[in-house]
Amino acid sequence: MSTVRKRNIYDPKSKEPYKLSRSRLDRFLKCPCCFYLDRRLGVDQVSGPAFTLNSATDTLLKKEFDVCREEGRPHQLMKKYKVDAVPFQHENMDEWRENFKGVRHLHEPTNLLITGAVDDIWVTPEGQLLVVDYKSTSTTKEIDINDGTPWKDAYKRQMEIYQWLLEKNGFNVSDTGYWVYVNADTGEAGFDGKLVFDEQIISHKGDRSWVEKTIIDAHKCLQKKKAPKPSEDCEWCQYRGAANSILSS
Repeated sequence: MSTVRKRNIYDPKSKEPYKLSRSRLDRFLKCPCCFYLDRRLGVDQVSGPAFTLNSATDTLLKKEFDVCREEGRPHQLMKKYKVDAVPFQHENMDEWRENFKGVRHLHEPTNLLITGAVDDIWVTPEGQLLVVDYKSTSTTKEIDINDGTPWKDAYKRQMEIYQWLLEKNGFNVSDTGYWVYVNADTGEAGFDGKLVFDEQIISHKGDRSWVEKTIIDAHKCLQKKKAPKPSEDCEWCQYRGAANSILSS
C-alpha cells in the first residue's frame, strides 16, 4: 500500500546533505516524474513482493565468499573462470554491504549523499578493486546480459554506480566488474526439497562517465517547483493517467 510519506522528503531550502540511493537515481533515469513524486512529494510507487529466494541465494553466496575472504584465497568459481583476484578484506566491508548504509559519497556540487550497498568486492594482485553483484534466475536459455532487456541494462548501471562510489572513496577501481549468476535447474526429476543451481561468472566492462551528469540532472529535477511531465513509456505514469481520466469523466 502506498501513502503520502512525510519523512525523507527533499527540501530545496535545507542545507543538510540529502541521501539519495543508487536505486532512486536509477528511477530518475527511468522516469523523472515518478522520481519527483517520490522524493519531493512523498508519493512512492507501490512496492512489490519481496524476492526472498533471491535474498537466500545472496546470503549463502556471501557466506561462501566470506570464508575465502578470511583465508585470503580465491573462491573455486573464480578459479574456474580464471578471475585473478581474491575477495577484498576491509574493515568497512559489512557496512558497505548493508542496506540503508552501503558505500557513500557526498557529491558536493549538489549536496546529495549518494549511497549504494554492494554484494561483494574482489581485489586483483595489483590492488584494483572489482565490483561484484550476485544475481539469481531460473531459465533454460543462455544468460545474455547484452540482450537489451531493461532490467539487465539496470544491472549494468547498478554496477557502474558502485564503481563510481568506490572510486570517489579513493580506491583504484577496475572498469571490469562481475556478476555471479546462479540459475535454478528445472530439468531435475523432482523437487525433493531442494533446488539445484548452475553457477557462472559473467564479466562487464563498465562506463561510469554518465553518473556525474545524472546526479546533477536529478538535483535539477528536485529543485523544480512542479513535477516533470509524465513519461510516455512509464507504466506507472500510464496507469495514473488512465485512472485519472476515468475518475474525472
